Amino acid sequence: MFFTGSLLICRQMHPLFKKASGLTDTIIAAAIEVHRDKGPGLIESHLRVVFDEGTRIAENGIISQKSVVIEYKGFTREEPLRFDVLVEGCVLVEAKAVEKVAPVHKGQASEVIEAAQCPLGLLITSMK
Repeated sequence: MFFTGSLLICRQMHPLFKKASGLTDTIIAAAIEVHRDKGPGLIESHLRVVFDEGTRIAENGIISQKSVVIEYKGFTREEPLRFDVLVEGCVLVEAKAVEKVAPVHKGQASEVIEAAQCPLGLLITSMK
């Protein structure tokens, strides 16, 4: 069993950076607690339930979808962006249950964190 986490995005100038930075220890501790209780390989769709019901880390709740505006060559459209966990509107957590972390996993997580315009993003992986 192996648990690992990676900090993917860090925008210190973001107005919510200080709040986000203060939450990361709590989020990582909660992820370790989930890993110890459930073991490796917890699927991403179950992570939100475990965080929400089991750890109660977020004062203002956690969500798994946010609307984002897509702009391209004069085209503008608002679309839902789905992700694993957004804690208190400022730390986006992407979870992966994989055999090995590949560059594509980090790239996908970075894209989601960037699109959500979060000051901090974490990629948390659980591997056997």
